[in-house]
Amino acid sequence: MKIEIKIPSPGESIEELELVEWLVADGSTVEKDQELATLESEKASLILVASSTGVIHILLKAPALVKVGSTACVIDEAKIPASGSNPVQKSVGSAIISESHVEVFQAESKTRVSPVARKLAELNAIDIEKLAHQGDRISKADVVKAMRRKSTESREEKVPMSQLRKKLSEKLVSVQLNTAMLTTFNEVDMFPVLELRKMYGEKFLAQYGVKLGLMSFFTKAVALALNDYRNVNAAISGNDLVFYKYADIGIAVQTNKGLMVPVLRDVQDLNLPEIEQQIFLMAEKARNARISLDDLKGGTFTITNGGVFGSLLSTPIINPPQSAILGMHTIQERPVVRDAQIVIRPMMYVALSYDHRIIDGRDSVGFLKTVKNLIENPKELFDFGSLGS
Repeated sequence: MKIEIKIPSPGESIEELELVEWLVADGSTVEKDQELATLESEKASLILVASSTGVIHILLKAPALVKVGSTACVIDEAKIPASGSNPVQKSVGSAIISESHVEVFQAESKTRVSPVARKLAELNAIDIEKLAHQGDRISKADVVKAMRRKSTESREEKVPMSQLRKKLSEKLVSVQLNTAMLTTFNEVDMFPVLELRKMYGEKFLAQYGVKLGLMSFFTKAVALALNDYRNVNAAISGNDLVFYKYADIGIAVQTNKGLMVPVLRDVQDLNLPEIEQQIFLMAEKARNARISLDDLKGGTFTITNGGVFGSLLSTPIINPPQSAILGMHTIQERPVVRDAQIVIRPMMYVALSYDHRIIDGRDSVGFLKTVKNLIENPKELFDFGSLGS
């Protein structure tokens, strides 16, 4: 029986996906639930999975744009080869083919090559057969031209922009054109949070199954601050302002496919361990191409952490239709004044980019100061005494 594997619909009226690469060889045996290929939509990466065991026959090439619902491959359940008879795989460019499906034709070359040209080509790894059609004469000058082309090509690489990157580019440009974006800054003393992580990190991991990171503190602090500054948790809809009575917070995650922003739902109702668990699950899904469009939908506010890459200061771009985004940065020991004394503290710059059409300076500064105060007094975010001393 032959089973057709079709390109799935990711929803949201998306009609085309990018078939990025095949993970198996044409003509090879695949198992049920085995990953066959990677797909990419405008918002997320997807995996094509085998629905049965059998020999696969690939119908669509990769990389290429493909229609939702089109048949990507066929799995022939009746042609399962005996153990050890699977054809050898060979990689050709970005596609994988099966040796059993390759036909090799050799013909005697009629191209005439001068001795000097042949020697020069050999020394510089130039394929002499690609320089001219059969019957032509290849001279030293032809080889020199090929060497110049090769030198230029080796300095540049042109690859098609992925659908995810295209969509992200359009979105970023749109934000700059359609919002009155402004950024305000502050700095946070991270000493109290870092001390709590040292004191309770192992107990937290043992009790909740995840490490106690920094992002959960900021996410909880943001949820509390949004409750006090409702303009920051709002959006423009036509001629109306929409005020959200809940905090769905997007956490920007960098993957090898680009930036993704999975959303944590109803953070106002979650405690610190629950937030940490949700962040861990979403980050794993994003990095393993398991993120769904439902995971990326909506969001009333976004947090991004450029500090993991060493960024000291930046102006993050708003994620529309949201009205604000918080940017975290690297922690750096700096001299600060405490009780009239100069001391060294692990400090972090934080930035709030916001749409000035909705949020005034007072609210933006007040919101950021509230986040700062909560991070510098982290025991207000969770009862760490419940973990023991």
